[in-house]
Amino acid sequence: MATDSTSERKGTVQLTAAMVLSGTLGIFVVESGASPFNVVFFRVLFGALALATYALARGYFRNHGLTPRKLGLAALGGLFIVFNWVFLFQSYENTSISVATVVYHTQPFYVVLLGALLFRERLTAAKAGWIALAFAGLILVSGVRPSDFTGGDGTYLLGVGQALLAALLYGLFTLVTKRITGVRPHLIALVQVVVGIPLLLPFADFGAMSGTGADWGWLVGLGIIHTGLMYVLMYAAYAQLPTAKIAVLAFTYPAVAMLADWAVYGHHIGLVQALGVPLIVAASLKVTLARQPASAPAPRTAARAPEAASRTATPVEF
Repeated sequence: MATDSTSERKGTVQLTAAMVLSGTLGIFVVESGASPFNVVFFRVLFGALALATYALARGYFRNHGLTPRKLGLAALGGLFIVFNWVFLFQSYENTSISVATVVYHTQPFYVVLLGALLFRERLTAAKAGWIALAFAGLILVSGVRPSDFTGGDGTYLLGVGQALLAALLYGLFTLVTKRITGVRPHLIALVQVVVGIPLLLPFADFGAMSGTGADWGWLVGLGIIHTGLMYVLMYAAYAQLPTAKIAVLAFTYPAVAMLADWAVYGHHIGLVQALGVPLIVAASLKVTLARQPASAPAPRTAARAPEAASRTATPVEF
């Protein structure tokens, strides 16, 4: 019992640290000064190097468990996740880090809706009700008014749409990735970022990077910190925590992102927008825990760690 308690405390610290790091993601993106396509290209490039180095040092390439089918699923997940990042980072530019992050956290509802649509997973009346409540919260948080549809240049409305599209792509990523079992999640993530390199290469503008200078540090940080270190912390925590705690701690990310956006850029959501945040949080927790019962803790045995980490919780990808 003491060992389980110590393991859970360690996992809590690791996941909290990962979520705090993820909350600074938007700062790194904006401060890099690069276009969203360039940011994501260099994130996957440096992230691939970081994850490959870690996997090699840990010996994860031995008995990796990857098959052609699993590689194909991981590659498809990579397609969804890298363009998810592109649209999310574009949303930062057109709205704010705070608004984009909260809107993006409609991800769990897309997972449920897509599961019902594509795989005929059961959609209960309770889940449908929580999803409806969440989208009511989304309307409040987005701050979109009827005049946004008829006047102005539509940039803000476009940004909200980009965050929603990013969340939809994340939902597709989740449905694909959770079907890969028996493979360490570090290797799945490595495949996904490696796939992103040729996918994004045609869209990258290397000429625009000639004057980047010291801002390269922000891009390197996105790869090493937000794709290497952060993922290692998350995956270690997932194997030690019950799903309920994972779901709750995941909301450290938007909280830190909103605080960082206010502290660095002076952006904050208004009072009416703030009313929508608890609606989305409560609905997300209800839907997530209904999808993955909190009574089933993640297996902690070393022998089952690779499968457990990939099965118990699809990583919150940022």
